Amino acid sequence: MIVERTALQKRLDRATGGLETPLAVVDLAAFDANAAALSVRSAGKPIRVASKSVRVRALLERVLARPGWSGVMAYTLPEAIWLVRSGVTDDVLVAYPSVDRTAIAELAADPQLAAAITVMVDNPAHLDLVDAVVAPGRRPDVRICLELDASWRPAGPLHIGVRRSPVHSAAQAGSLAARLVKRPGFRLVAMMSYEAHIAGLGDAPPGQALRARAIRMMQRRSLPELLRRRMAAVRAVREHADLEFVNGGGTGSMALTAADPSVTEVAAGSGLFGPTLFDGYRAWQPTPAAFFALSVVRRPGPRIATVLGGGWIASGPAGPSRQPTPWLPEGLRMRGDEGAGEVQTPLLGAAADDLQPGDRVWFRHAKAGELCEHVNEVHLVDGDTAAPTPTYRGEGYAFLG
Repeated sequence: MIVERTALQKRLDRATGGLETPLAVVDLAAFDANAAALSVRSAGKPIRVASKSVRVRALLERVLARPGWSGVMAYTLPEAIWLVRSGVTDDVLVAYPSVDRTAIAELAADPQLAAAITVMVDNPAHLDLVDAVVAPGRRPDVRICLELDASWRPAGPLHIGVRRSPVHSAAQAGSLAARLVKRPGFRLVAMMSYEAHIAGLGDAPPGQALRARAIRMMQRRSLPELLRRRMAAVRAVREHADLEFVNGGGTGSMALTAADPSVTEVAAGSGLFGPTLFDGYRAWQPTPAAFFALSVVRRPGPRIATVLGGGWIASGPAGPSRQPTPWLPEGLRMRGDEGAGEVQTPLLGAAADDLQPGDRVWFRHAKAGELCEHVNEVHLVDGDTAAPTPTYRGEGYAFLG
């Protein structure tokens, strides 16, 4: 990731000079370069775009028009329905189980939706809820995907990774698959297994050498176990169902997951925007493509410039890594005792002395799609021009509230 930051700042300022802040932009050259790089890293396996990391319909359509990208991984069933109805895709995997009865009823009432959307399950109770909304025989078959937990359990109760599916072993996966295929009104068509402790955890966190070594050791030891277990689980499930696809991975594990013969497709989304959390990966760092600008409104003292707003905090464990990063001009940092504030954010550093009220500071968000929850539109920067396009929020949708 080599970015000439002064030239980038001048280009972003020229493209958006007539716009007021706060504003968000996506640099299309960087976005397209990241999409191409991810395609290379997938080694020929199709990439399903993770919509939660984008949250802009026009950008989902842009990446799906590229070779190597196919289908959407949505985060809610209402979102999946909207994406199909609006013509973005006819192939959506909902990555998390849904208990939205209204959306389930809509899915069950429309054969086109039922054919296009695959919902996630890891418990027969998920099927019970669907049956309670619309009984089998009164709806098209609902396509379902079984999720295998990818976390590492090296000893006893020790659990490394996120808490997702309760289905961990190949035997559990096979047993659940046997139960699922016996249920009328459903069709088991897919499996998913997301290795968050590898794909979502950078192995080179800046300034944390000891933590970096611990993460690398954990990932080296956990990966072979996952590859063996996932392959066994896929075999066990295929004894009961003819799977159309097996999904795995993310931006941070693209090459490793693509090399797994049991996986037929990979997922990625964050790598298109290149948020700061991916600065802590050794294998590949995307080019920063998404930014937001805030205006300087105060100069409280030497080497201090205060911008209006700034508290655009990312989800996950609270801490400095979840705060936005002042990126342009280079050489700014936040105060440790204030951080990114709701209504103002003081910035320190020699570069602050060159800033005056009305000047802009460009930030990078810690995560990808969460940036779009703060704005109604993003401006797509192409060279020295910028064109607005709505975010999910700007189209009136906040699928996670």
